Amino acid sequence: MNTVYQPGQGMMVHWIVKPGTDPAAKPAQVDLTARLTGPYGDVSELKSAAGGTARPAPGEVTFEAQPVRPSGAAGERPVSVIRIPEDAPPGSYNLIFAVDEGGGVVSGASVVRVAPEA
Repeated sequence: MNTVYQPGQGMMVHWIVKPGTDPAAKPAQVDLTARLTGPYGDVSELKSAAGGTARPAPGEVTFEAQPVRPSGAAGERPVSVIRIPEDAPPGSYNLIFAVDEGGGVVSGASVVRVAPEA
């Protein structure tokens, strides 16, 4: 995640598909989601807000990708695209991604930087 994004860009989240071990089994229904929340002045502010030890940033916004529902086809390479609006404020954003498989959710997060418009 070393890329710095500009307002107006699309951020792509590439999902890795791992096939099941039983070729006769029906693929599980999986929903893939991704969103950016921010901006924060720096990474420590972001982590404090994400950890619940600080209030959300003033003017906090969220940009979401459309949920992706893979079919389970061989060789499938699902991608979520988060559109960063032209008027997105610069700063650090919390990228939150999740896999929901039948009510069981696994999620993760990373820091994404949006630079001032050039």
